This record gives sequence, C-alpha cells and structure tokens, in this order.
Amino acid sequence: LQFDESGGGLVQPGGSLTLSCEASGERLDEFVLGWFRQAPGKEREEVSCINLGSSYTKYGDAVKGRFAISRDNAKNTWYLQMNNLKPEDTGVYYCAADRFKADRPTKCPVDAMDYWGKGTLVTVAA
Repeated sequence: LQFDESGGGLVQPGGSLTLSCEASGERLDEFVLGWFRQAPGKEREEVSCINLGSSYTKYGDAVKGRFAISRDNAKNTWYLQMNNLKPEDTGVYYCAADRFKADRPTKCPVDAMDYWGKGTLVTVAA
C-alpha cells in the first residue's frame, strides 16, 4: 500500500487548503484513515480520524470546527479540508491508514498506524 499526498503549501493566516491522499496497491475499504501533523521541535500528533463507513470522525482539540476529514472509497482517496488556518497549524502533515481492528474501530493511534504517507508541508504565514 502506497500513498500519494498532495495539497500542501504556503497559505496566509485565515486561508484554506485541502490535503489529499490517494492510495494504490490495495483498496481502502477496510482501513481506518487518519491525518497527523508534526510541527518543528514537537512530537507527531493526531489531527483527525475517520472510520470505515464515514459514520464517525474525530478531531484534535486544536482543529475542531476548522478542519474536516472525508473519504471517497471509490477513488481510494481521503481528504483533509483545512479552513481558517493559523500559524500554529504549520507543520508536516501525514496521511496514515490502519487496517480495521475490532478492538479499535474508530481510533487512529499515532504509534500504531499500519501505513504512512511521506508527508506534505503546510506553512501558514503572512
């Protein structure tokens, strides 16, 4: 399973970006999908998570109300819509997938995701 991440870049505070992560090599229907980020000098953190059927989504406190995760299984792709971006949102954003596990059907543990993208840089600055 490999991922092609796109959508990062430089944006002014208050602006928007949409990150995409397209998978190849296997269908995503049986994977819980997530987005993570790592700011300079900080640990990688969970940004958002979405379950198999898109019936459950989770967001980190710092991005609630501003970011939205979605998935399109037909396109084998998932997305992170980021609105009202702030300088503190700057970092490398990673997509990740976790093969469905019955004991954590709606979780995206940062230390246990099965597959990771290479990351895309998001810079929020005036």
